[in-house]
This record gives sequence, structure tokens and C-alpha cells, in this order.
Amino acid sequence: MASMSFADAVRVCLTAKYATFSGRARRAEYWWFSLLYVIAAGAVLGLSFTTEAPLLSILLLPFAVPMLSVSVRRLHDTGKPGWRMFVALIPVVGPIMYLVAMAADGAPAANQYGPSPKVVGQPAG
Repeated sequence: MASMSFADAVRVCLTAKYATFSGRARRAEYWWFSLLYVIAAGAVLGLSFTTEAPLLSILLLPFAVPMLSVSVRRLHDTGKPGWRMFVALIPVVGPIMYLVAMAADGAPAANQYGPSPKVVGQPAG
């Protein structure tokens, strides 16, 4: 079982599975892409505050769709439906429940959302 690198996760999320809401995503894929999203959001928002150009936040839109899709696929890996991501909208406890779901290990075998992405010999992505 090969580990997914930062570059692999970004490539998979931005090209191969840009708007794919079906299937499953490993923890590494989700967390690496989340790191990229947080860095990009911080850079764009920081730049928009310093230049007084709030429309710069539009630059984050191309990252929104793959962030949503990898979140749904990550929930699928744990056996939960993608709609469960809306639990994060519940004040205080919602984000905690969401983070716990994203950090949980995926189901080791195939589930209703597809085969396990951890299967040896299966390409990452």
C-alpha cells in the first residue's frame, strides 16, 4: 500500500476527480488537499485584505468544487453519505463531529460506495 503524497493528492483532486462525488477517498488525499485549500485561502484572503480588493476571493472558487467532492468521497470511505458534511453547520458540535468523521479510518473492505482505496495494487486516485 503506497502512501499518497501532497503532489499526488493535488493532482487527483484537481484533474482526475475534480467534480467526482462518487467513490471513496483516503485520509491522505483529503488532508493533503485540505492543506492546499487552507494555504490558498490564507494567501488569497490575506492578499485581498492588504490590497483592499475583496473580489480576489473569487480566486478560491476553482478550489471549492474539488474540496466539496473530496469531502464527500472521504465520508463515503467511512461508510457515511455525503450529505453528512452538512453536520458541520451545527454550531459548536458540528465542526467537531465533522473533523472526527474526516479523521476516522475508512472501511477496510468494499462498501456501498465502492472498493476500498487501500487495496494493494489499486492505483492511487
